[in-house]
Amino acid sequence: MLEQKLTQKMMQKLSPQQIQLIKLLQVPTAQLDQKIQEEIESNPALEIADGSEASTEDSDDDLSVMDVFPLEEEREAEGVDEEADYVEEGFDIDDEFIQTYVEEDPVAYRDYAEHWEDEEESKAPPIRVEKTFHEYLLEQLGMEDIKDEKKRIIAEHIIGNIDESGYLRRDVDAIADDILFSLGIKVEPEEVEEMLKVIQRFDPVGVGARDLRECLLIQLREKLRNQKNPSPALQLAHTIIDRYFNAFAKKHYNRLLKQLNIDEAQLKEAIDEILKLNPKPASGFIKSSSRDYAMYIVPDFIVTNNNGKLELSLNTRNMPELRINEKFKRLLEQYQDKKKRGNASKKDKETIMFVKSKIDSAKWFIDALKQRQKTLYKTMYAIMQSQKDYFLTGDESKIKPMILKDIAELTGLDISTISRVANSKYVQTEYGTKLLKDFFSESVVNQKGEEISTLEIKQIMKKLIDEEDKRNPLSDEKLREELQKRGYNIARRTIAKYRESLNIPVARLRKEIV
Repeated sequence: MLEQKLTQKMMQKLSPQQIQLIKLLQVPTAQLDQKIQEEIESNPALEIADGSEASTEDSDDDLSVMDVFPLEEEREAEGVDEEADYVEEGFDIDDEFIQTYVEEDPVAYRDYAEHWEDEEESKAPPIRVEKTFHEYLLEQLGMEDIKDEKKRIIAEHIIGNIDESGYLRRDVDAIADDILFSLGIKVEPEEVEEMLKVIQRFDPVGVGARDLRECLLIQLREKLRNQKNPSPALQLAHTIIDRYFNAFAKKHYNRLLKQLNIDEAQLKEAIDEILKLNPKPASGFIKSSSRDYAMYIVPDFIVTNNNGKLELSLNTRNMPELRINEKFKRLLEQYQDKKKRGNASKKDKETIMFVKSKIDSAKWFIDALKQRQKTLYKTMYAIMQSQKDYFLTGDESKIKPMILKDIAELTGLDISTISRVANSKYVQTEYGTKLLKDFFSESVVNQKGEEISTLEIKQIMKKLIDEEDKRNPLSDEKLREELQKRGYNIARRTIAKYRESLNIPVARLRKEIV
């Protein structure tokens, strides 16, 4: 049975401008210039202010809308229906809207700020150009005397399956099947194995290995081949990796001493040889997906200590000044003149409506950039004041307990906004560049009733582990006891969590022969 009901509900909806601001807040400074360029390319009403004054001197003739963009194509791209009735006979653009853009100075997103970095500094980091890892392997393949086209195809397919660390993670059977399905060439696994042996002779040594054991063995065999009289330590290292790899990986040193009938000094020399090897042969190469540029950490904020007074600035390098395109302003002027003369047609009204949408979009983007900069500065200033002791001394033990809610209360911003700023932004200090989220930590109460940052606990743990007897490393229970002696009551499972967050392995894997 159908019936009508009247319901009332509260909903929170974000405007397009709010969504745009949220997206911009998440973008680090290193990528913001790319985001700005994308917006300029998609919106002809937005332009870089530098040198744009020349556009007003192009011609004294009336400007046609076709001089700005191909109207029909743009309108189709925007989904504007030629027969749409949104432009009614009574429709008109408010004079106030036109005057806003005709008479005002160019709107630039950097106009309001007082704390920008000195613009005399260099604009961009140097671009590093070099071969990618896979290009380097293919270049070596080209120098091999391989006349059989089938073998060359197999080798190229193998190289394509080597990952960014230098390992071949696919079985030779699977590679043979891939070649059959993609190229229609029947290949036996033995043929793949044959070409893999060729690639495993390439530089860097260890490339094409299928696991860590094989990678280390390839490097050790190469060393043995290159030495006329290999040292006993090198030969022993090869034996350990070849026959006792599991015991070595688990650091069962007593078992190795017994099975190999050697003393600790001999074992230590062999382990030293193994530690000289590279477990990731391709680690010195840039990734294939990053061929155009190397990754750099670009700080979003810069904090300086000026005789005990902290000063904060935003990093604005590589960010152009933006404003509304002069040609679009002239279109508004032309329409205003036609309106005064009373000869503005429906086509003119449709055109100016489209121009208005582009100008509005450009203005929203500029305003969102302004708001982004204000929000970033406000958030970082609150963090700087809360962690003043660290920024003055560089002593990480002086980082106070601080959570997102604390900064949200200081700034009046939402916790989600603080999270977006903290998760992807870096600050440059006199003591190094740090990720903002590293300043946030929970607190624990020591035996004196004082609140201590978990960062301080981690620093003490790290120091204890650095200074431990490597022949008998501290277990998590021992670490708990040591911390308890210092006044910190921490559960063993919490110790394990902190240790893992520091990327420190369990005691058994930290054992060494000294």
